[in-house]
Amino acid sequence: MNVSFLSAELAKWDMLAAGQVPDLLVLPFFADERPLHGAAGLCDWRLCGRLSRLLATGRVGGAWGETTLYPAGHKLPFGRLVMFGLGPADRFDEACARDASRKIQEVVNGLAPVRYALTPPGRSTGRLSARRALELYLEELRKRSGGWELPGEVVVIESPAGQKEAAELARR
Repeated sequence: MNVSFLSAELAKWDMLAAGQVPDLLVLPFFADERPLHGAAGLCDWRLCGRLSRLLATGRVGGAWGETTLYPAGHKLPFGRLVMFGLGPADRFDEACARDASRKIQEVVNGLAPVRYALTPPGRSTGRLSARRALELYLEELRKRSGGWELPGEVVVIESPAGQKEAAELARR
């Protein structure tokens, strides 16, 4: 599986060429994360607060493992968004990051995108460093593959500083 990076900036997302746009964007978030941060916050802003309204009305809550598929529409380059609940932030640790990574991969596999983007669990609020969050995600991805090379590409949404911190992992 190829790993690449994309900055958490709407202008960068808008500049993606047609062949570079991920089919799916996975947005892990905490049940008590209000407003949404990182890529989820950018998507919410671009969608005029629609994700916040889902949260405010209780249609989406962020409970552990809660998964919501949402159409991105024409305001975002991604075809679909997956909101993935991480539960309360104060209970999140590396074991939770591993579990969330496995569950996210199950959801992604079921949707079968050629290329998908995500913010690794724990990154939107900085609970894990960029390097550690990506390391945990990729370890779980490799475990699931049984050591085989996986097809497709994962695009990691990360700040420029985080990209620099985690770049070595993408080259492995």
